This record gives sequence, structure tokens and C-alpha cells, in this order.
Amino acid sequence: MSSNEIFSKGSRAAANFTGAAFVNMLVSDTSGIYNCQVYDVIFEPGCRNDWHIHAGGQILLCTDGVGYYQEKGKPARRLQRGDVVEIPPEVEHWHGAAPDSSFTHIGISPNTQKGAATWLSAVTEEEYMKATGGNENV
Repeated sequence: MSSNEIFSKGSRAAANFTGAAFVNMLVSDTSGIYNCQVYDVIFEPGCRNDWHIHAGGQILLCTDGVGYYQEKGKPARRLQRGDVVEIPPEVEHWHGAAPDSSFTHIGISPNTQKGAATWLSAVTEEEYMKATGGNENV
């Protein structure tokens, strides 16, 4: 682990990301006792996940680097260590790293009884560059 990592790096995400991301499931809640999942995600520079929705909502706790969060049809929000993002159920969105910075967040998916994330289309390079301003905003 590097000095910036709180948890171990986890496994490389095999789908639903453009670029390299590593996911470490901290609470998988396969038994349904807690009704939520908790995971640490490390995005390498320029990496982002696809547009998606969470039936039960999602919470992001930003722990390192510079990233972005964007809801469909709205401007992107720049994220850094200490930021918290509350994402209501059924809101289409994406999140990931800035073009020239890695980004780490702890994700919390509550209300897992409502179902898993629904993955949609990839964030295009044009959408990503418009949202992040390329290297200008970092």
C-alpha cells in the first residue's frame, strides 16, 4: 500500500469503466444483514465509470486525489479529499478521476434490497473532456 491508500488496492474492475480502476469490497453484505455495500475504488488518471443508476441511491466519500461527478444533463462537480456526494435513487450519473490525477473514494450503496446498479452507456471522450475541461480544471 502507498502512503495515500487507506485500504489495499483491490482487484482491477473488469467492466463498466474506461481506463483502469481497482475495487476493494469492504462490506459485500451477501447475507443482507446491513442492507448496504461499502467499497473502496481507486481510479487511475482519466479513468471513469459508465453512466449508471442505483435503485437505492449511492454515497461517495472522497479520500484522495481529484475527481469528477456528473448527473445527466447537469454540469460536472469537481471532487477532492473530504468531499461527500449524496446521489438519490434512480439518478443517472458517472464519477471518476481527473485527466491528470488519480482519484479514490469509498462508495456506499444503501437499500441493496432495491437491486444492484444498472449500467448504461460509456461516458464518451467528448462528454468527459467537456465535463473536466481537459487538464485546465486540475
